[in-house]
Amino acid sequence: MYSNAAEFPGSAALQLQGISKSYRSGSTAVPALRDVSLAVPAGTFTAVMGPSGSGKSTLLQCAAGLDSPDSGKVLLGNTEISRLRSSALTRFRRDHVGFVFQSYNLLPQLTVAANTTLPLLLAGRETDHEWLDYVLEAVGLAGLGERKPQELSGGQQQRAAIARALITRPDVVFADEPTGALDSGTARQVLDLLRHTVSALNQTVVMVTHDPIAASHADSVIFLADGQLDGSLGNASSRDVADRMAYLGER
Repeated sequence: MYSNAAEFPGSAALQLQGISKSYRSGSTAVPALRDVSLAVPAGTFTAVMGPSGSGKSTLLQCAAGLDSPDSGKVLLGNTEISRLRSSALTRFRRDHVGFVFQSYNLLPQLTVAANTTLPLLLAGRETDHEWLDYVLEAVGLAGLGERKPQELSGGQQQRAAIARALITRPDVVFADEPTGALDSGTARQVLDLLRHTVSALNQTVVMVTHDPIAASHADSVIFLADGQLDGSLGNASSRDVADRMAYLGER
């Protein structure tokens, strides 16, 4: 489900070409990503896995425009975001990128509907109420739009966060450990929901996770070791993913 070659299909929702990124530790540059190239097809669910320090969070941040690579290109849809200036990048993220984090980041004073449509409000865009109703129904929150976050369970709050990520019809939804704060049963429901957004809404989802069970919900699992790609698995079971993780960096 991904390519580490120099070719990037026109249907790719996300393309990374030769991405490298280092961070300073005193006078030393510590590499986080080393010449990473991949392409994620539109309408797919991709998981990114690797041990702590492998570069998976840096990959997500560069891919989503939250951080800038030292070298290489990042394309979301047909836009090379690695060339955008700060203000233009902020606008692009707001309109074309959805985010789901371990913490739900819902505003407690706003209703579910208001939290969901907040990206539209910040962008000065009108709310398409038919689309809002459809999104809330798709994430299992039909009829709960007027509730406040504190009136919801943890799983329902994460569903609201997913609805907020979907409301702008983004090119890609990036999920960073989205089930880390949930019990196993609720986590499975949220992962099934992310899977549903891909199959029913043709959404593209890229998820960073440390959990083989979570990764097994994806179409493809990309592995990182020491800042470099270390293979992938398609339609893998949680056991397949766990077995592959045990041998990262040995190929």
